[in-house]
Amino acid sequence: MKKRILVVDDEPALTRMVKMNLERTGDYEVRTENQGAKVVTAVREFWPDLILLDVMMPDMSGDEVSQQLREDPVLAGIKVVFMTAIVTKEETSEMGGNIGGNEFLAKPVKTEELIATIERLLGAGSS
Repeated sequence: MKKRILVVDDEPALTRMVKMNLERTGDYEVRTENQGAKVVTAVREFWPDLILLDVMMPDMSGDEVSQQLREDPVLAGIKVVFMTAIVTKEETSEMGGNIGGNEFLAKPVKTEELIATIERLLGAGSS
């Protein structure tokens, strides 16, 4: 069964590219969302295994979105990986790729790095 990934970023070109690159592997079903305020609704409709979440969005920050998910007992268990341009790859690796208990990937994220992170968090290969 394909793993379900929700990609959230306010840049539609980026979400389209990530969707295309992940779906090309045949291992993922991907939905995109470009507005933070719509994420909880998207999660309830799509039920992703993992959410790739931009930190800096104009309407609602990734942290605020993550907080909403954690406060909902039904959604709290969904894994979230933050994607951000505000810290460098060096800074994230110094912190073990983890900031405040959340996994972080520095943008631009290479597809291989993205897939490796998803597989590490969800288990390798198609389930």
